[in-house]
Amino acid sequence: MPSQNLAATMVAGLAKEMMTLDTEIGATETMIEDRFRRHRHAEIILSMPGFGVVPGAEFLAATGDDMSTFDSVDRLAGVSGLAPVPPDSGRISANLKRPRRYDRRLLRACYLSAQIAFHTDAASRTYYDRKRSEGKTHTQAVPAVARPRPNILWAMLRDHRAYQPTAPSAAAA
Repeated sequence: MPSQNLAATMVAGLAKEMMTLDTEIGATETMIEDRFRRHRHAEIILSMPGFGVVPGAEFLAATGDDMSTFDSVDRLAGVSGLAPVPPDSGRISANLKRPRRYDRRLLRACYLSAQIAFHTDAASRTYYDRKRSEGKTHTQAVPAVARPRPNILWAMLRDHRAYQPTAPSAAAA
């Protein structure tokens, strides 16, 4: 059948393109990982639970590799979209909301690291479970885990020190 031969040829061509793209993606990922691991802050960023090569590289790309561009850690959190802002107008006062303008790459890096962290890090899991037991939904608990991450990274990069986990106190648990 001519139509079957045509379809088979098209499928074979598409499969070949997919394999080529898969090879190119693998090569690009290897280049990104190599470049990231050579960065001066790579070891510090990788020491924090949840920050692997992909979220770490996204964090560096989003911050421009220079933390001094942010006046404070609160500014970094605001740019990342993790610091809520009041949508007040005149006499109207409301709950806090995410800012309208924020760096989505930075937010994604913090969210990815938070989601990885509460699966792999006991302290992050404890904090996530505490938020869930307070009645928060998953979509409310993940930002709660993500919010302190820019603060911790800021301090780690400022002090040039790797992540040092602290044991959860009895009051926090």
